Amino acid sequence: MTWTLFTSKYFTMAKVGKKRAAAEAKVDRSKSYTLDEAAALVKEVNTTKFDASVDLHVRLGVDPRKADQAIRGTVVLPHGTGKTKRVLVFCTPDKEEEAKAAGADYAGLDELVQKVQGGWTDFDVVVAMPQTMAQVGRLGRILGPRGLMPNPKTGTVTPDVAAAVSDVKGGKISFRVDKYGIIHASIGRVSFEPQKLAENAKELLGTLSRMRPASAKGTYMRNVTMASTMSPGIRVDAKNIG
Repeated sequence: MTWTLFTSKYFTMAKVGKKRAAAEAKVDRSKSYTLDEAAALVKEVNTTKFDASVDLHVRLGVDPRKADQAIRGTVVLPHGTGKTKRVLVFCTPDKEEEAKAAGADYAGLDELVQKVQGGWTDFDVVVAMPQTMAQVGRLGRILGPRGLMPNPKTGTVTPDVAAAVSDVKGGKISFRVDKYGIIHASIGRVSFEPQKLAENAKELLGTLSRMRPASAKGTYMRNVTMASTMSPGIRVDAKNIG
């Protein structure tokens, strides 16, 4: 590495470090913020030059190893996520035009199955009709690890593919608890107005509250953090999410 390249890289890292330190200084670690406060602050402490994703991380008092506590579902965010999702629909020929009219980026069956088997995964969400699942099921090794496998629980295996596509394009997101009992979900972009971020967060948290398993003991919503990409997390008051 040349001296010029080394010094350039050093000063770039130092600059990033200063920005991060300045952002960290604005977050009071001893405080739990309201959603409205967190939504305003997350924009203020953003350290990226691009329109970063704003995510909510919710630690639940559940045991994901128990079937009835493996929280999984969907929610339609009132203001979407700010990201245009590419939707692939596996359907019968008579539903192709209907799916495309609803906004599907790709619709069909045999050719698309072969394409995915060849390694193609340039899409964000997969919707499938029940009668296509025998063929789609063979794609499990490709779609499964990427979180793309359609599932009735998330509304992505359905005879009404047009409605499913409309929901996804309109701001519907899927979520599932990880092995640590945490839900990670995008609720927008730093370019969103604070009010829209807060309203999206309230919709997600309200949905999670309604999904509390009867067998869950103790505090259900244990910790809520809001953060944008590469920026400090902001603790949200989980006891006052309304």
